[in-house]
Order: sequence, then C-alpha cells, then structure tokens
Amino acid sequence: MADSGDKKQVIMRRLRRIEGQVRGISRMVEEEKPCEEVLMQVAAARAALDKVGIQIISHRMRECLQDQGLNGEESVRRAIDMFVRYSSNFSKA
Repeated sequence: MADSGDKKQVIMRRLRRIEGQVRGISRMVEEEKPCEEVLMQVAAARAALDKVGIQIISHRMRECLQDQGLNGEESVRRAIDMFVRYSSNFSKA
C-alpha cells in the first residue's frame, strides 16, 4: 500500500466502518436481539471485510504486474499465491 495514500485512506475508512459494525453486533448480542438480525449483521461485516481484502489483493497484484525489476516473475508468483491463500478462506466460511 506504499504508493497510494488515497487507496490507503479508502481502506482505512472501510475498516473503521467495519469496526463500528462489529461493535454494533456485540451490542446486539448483549441486548439479546433475534438471531436472524445478528446473523444478518455478521454477514454484512464479513462481506465488507472480504471487499477490503479484495481491494488489498488487487492493489498488490497491480504492483507486482507493474514491477519492472529483474524479479518481476517472482513478484507475480507471490501475488498469485497471496490471492489463492486469501480466496481459499472463502470456502472455509
């Protein structure tokens, strides 16, 4: 995330919003809100985290694909490995 302050700010805003969602979920559990409502908010928070993860991965992949150094192929391999590790977490949810 080194080259793009704007991208970092967008991600930080999203993370703060997610943090608020999680606090809201905790409050809902403490107040014994219906399970359906709590789970709907959990799903929304998870989806928001997934979007942040995808933004971070796409940024990293762009960096790797633009890498003009001698190690460009290795950078691309690492970006793809990172994507595969991240996307394999979707199937575990």
